[in-house]
Amino acid sequence: MKTQLNPFVVANPAKCIGCKACEVACFAVHNRNNHVGATVGTVSIPVIPRLHLIKTEHGTMPIQCRHCEDAPCANVCTVGAIKREGNAIVVDEKLCIGCKSCLLACPFGAIELLPQYEDGREVFQINLKEESESGLVQEPRIIAYKCDLCNDLGEPACVKACPENALTLVMPTEMKKARNKEAALSFLRVVR
Repeated sequence: MKTQLNPFVVANPAKCIGCKACEVACFAVHNRNNHVGATVGTVSIPVIPRLHLIKTEHGTMPIQCRHCEDAPCANVCTVGAIKREGNAIVVDEKLCIGCKSCLLACPFGAIELLPQYEDGREVFQINLKEESESGLVQEPRIIAYKCDLCNDLGEPACVKACPENALTLVMPTEMKKARNKEAALSFLRVVR
């Protein structure tokens, strides 16, 4: 039985300056298999972060997965590519078929379908080809991308990279304990 609720990252739009450091950090840690290093000259593929910054007239902030307890994206995934690993909802890129069900199911718009890259090269579908002026060309393999809380790093790269501390990793179990403690202290103040 699961005893701990999934953590998630939240953004404070009052602190976010729209610098996109969170996007770059996310992209860098998730593309070690594509030889992406710490310098600009190492990037040979499109920058594909697992969160995306939105800007409105009211402010800026990243949109990213909330790692729902009853994750709609995992519930609709017909091939079981979206699952819980530890306390994070993750996409198994090898299983994803790019069906778009998760994209439609996510209430936060935190999932994107984009081309897959491996070893610095675009991955193509095995049999599907499209016609072009130069003949038949293989179609790229499109898969789902979403935040995985940097599950293997301990702390999300976006949180570490934010120069304004606008991002926070929220631990729901700790929040509940803090709320219970606050309620108990409030009760004790009233009783006294």
